Amino acid sequence: MRKFFDLVANNAVPAVFIIISAFAIPLSGYSASYLIQEMLTRIGRNSFLILSLLIPIMAGMGLNFGMVLGAMAGQIGLLFICDWGIVGIPGMVLACLIGTPIAIVLGIFCGHVLNRAKGREMVTSYILGFFINGVYQMTVLYLMGWVIPITNPALLLSRGYGVRNAVSLLGIRGVLDNLIPTVITGTQGAGQFLSINGGKSFILMQIPFLEGAIRIPLATLVVIGLFCVFIVWFRKTKLGQDMRAIGQSQSVADSAGIPVNRTRIIAIVISTVLACYGQIIYLQNMGTLNTYNSHDQTGMFSIAALLIGGASVSRATIANVFAGVILFHLMFIVAPVAGKNLIGDAQIGEYFRVFVSYGIIAIALVLHAWRRNREREAARRSLRGNKGGE
Repeated sequence: MRKFFDLVANNAVPAVFIIISAFAIPLSGYSASYLIQEMLTRIGRNSFLILSLLIPIMAGMGLNFGMVLGAMAGQIGLLFICDWGIVGIPGMVLACLIGTPIAIVLGIFCGHVLNRAKGREMVTSYILGFFINGVYQMTVLYLMGWVIPITNPALLLSRGYGVRNAVSLLGIRGVLDNLIPTVITGTQGAGQFLSINGGKSFILMQIPFLEGAIRIPLATLVVIGLFCVFIVWFRKTKLGQDMRAIGQSQSVADSAGIPVNRTRIIAIVISTVLACYGQIIYLQNMGTLNTYNSHDQTGMFSIAALLIGGASVSRATIANVFAGVILFHLMFIVAPVAGKNLIGDAQIGEYFRVFVSYGIIAIALVLHAWRRNREREAARRSLRGNKGGE
């Protein structure tokens, strides 16, 4: 019976979202083709960012709210390639190369701070994100175009320095998503290729009763798949095993000769650099950079999606990532229209999804604290039992 209750408690959040989605999808009135297309797009857009959270969790550092530091580093790289006029895949690669050293420096700084706040890493990384955000805002609002040379007048404010609020990423928009143009179409499709937006896309398969064509961001999904393989491989390396040992018990790991503080810093640096790449992938899909706000909700929504997928503060898997992306973003798609069709007001759906985004994080943190207290109490009881036996 206890195992049953533990199973229900561990999977309650995904189960609730599955039930809500089962009711909301028919109410939204969206076709299966539209929902499949949206989910494939959002899996490609968001999965890399969420996967970057797994390594700090493996190292026992909880949910890395400081991933926004990597997102800001990626945006700095994108601003430079827009100024230099470098487009396509070379532009994306250069943005990653520019963002990498910035992300490494920020990750090292974040790791040192978190080592001084052991046991409070999540709230510390959350506040640290606000601090670095202030530095980022000062950089793009005052230093760029004044101290940092920016030559493209389309990027600058009318006063001659400071970056505009919205920056077009037309030069790299969809370059990774459309690198290998692939579609799924219904049986009405003919031939090996299908013309979409003036281009030729390879038909991967034909599905009966499917309406229209579904574009697959195949290259992006391949990159995400390679990242998943890297995570599986990384867990088996010496460094990965050290992180897992630290995640289980820092004192035992320290006694075994593992450099705890150094390993924790490496975990945060890796996560920050990967978040930098994930933000670049995200923004090339969107096609527009909101200079001052694009990174704001990166950590919040990524963490919410991971938790909705069944992860916890101390344990997360690749399966949790993809389950979370599907359930969380499916709710984002259907909730406003379902609320409008059910109550007559689409804003109700907006309120609901914002409430869920923040509420699920609060519930996860409460459950984490409750489980830790229960484990500590169980450890105390076992010690008392041992003393009584002696």
